[in-house]
This record gives sequence, structure tokens and C-alpha cells, in this order.
Amino acid sequence: MSFTIRPVNPEDCETILSLIRELAVYEKMLDEVVATPEMIRESLFGDRPDAECLLAEVDGDCVGFALYFFNYSTFLGRQGLYLEDLFVQPEFRKQGIGKALFKKVAEVAVERNCGRMEWSVLDWNEPSIEFYKSMGAEAMEEWTVYRLTGERLKSINKIDSV
Repeated sequence: MSFTIRPVNPEDCETILSLIRELAVYEKMLDEVVATPEMIRESLFGDRPDAECLLAEVDGDCVGFALYFFNYSTFLGRQGLYLEDLFVQPEFRKQGIGKALFKKVAEVAVERNCGRMEWSVLDWNEPSIEFYKSMGAEAMEEWTVYRLTGERLKSINKIDSV
């Protein structure tokens, strides 16, 4: 099967959102998707883009994506690349598309002199865990991810003590 990997353009925002929704269905999190095409367009192509994205195409149809952004490591003293999402539609898996997307993102990290590339994976997602291990990734077992969202984030200044 022949496929191409390319950077997104503003006309791809509906397609990106469609792929995000497919990923959310797979991760059993569709109810958490509140993004709109306009929000994605602003995030990827606004005055200060928040993220970058690559699309995988087969015969002109988008079948996967990788969305990433840059963070900073104080220990390394330079930026890192955070892979937010990597998704390939189920019928196109095991064809090398996911590997090509992953390698292209890693290539971006190297080109931009990133100190590391990181991402999260759901602990029940064995196919993805095995894929990442096959790419040489190591699990960060001693780290726990914490999150503030919605009203808890907005009301953080109302907390007097811990």
C-alpha cells in the first residue's frame, strides 16, 4: 500500500477533527471532545500556533494523523516535543503508516534540537504500548500524570491551603 505523510493546511481542520473523534471513540472518551474546526484552525494556524500536525493519506484520503507541540525541560535546558495524539484508522493499521508518522515526528524533534520526545498512552492500550516499545520507547513507570480542568482549574485561586 502506498501512502504519503504531509503537514496539514487550514483546509484540513474538519478532517483533523473527524480523526480526533475516531480516536476518542477508540479511547472511550468521545464525550470529552469539545473541539471545533475553528478551534483547531486557530490552534494550528493562528497568530501564535499551539501545535503542529501531520496527516497520513492513502489515495488522497486521510487515514491518520500525528499532532504534537513543544514544551520545555529545565533539567535539559532546552525544548522537548510532546506527541499529543498518534492515530491511524483501524483498517489501515499494520501497514507502516503509524511507524512513518511516528518517525516523522521524531525527525522533527531531532531537526529542532529537542532534548526528548514524550507522550502518554492509556494503560489498557496494549497494541499502542507494544508499538511504542517496538520503536525503542521506555515507560516512565515512576511518574504519575496529574490534571486540572474545567471549574477546578478556573477556581484554583479560591483554594486557601493544601
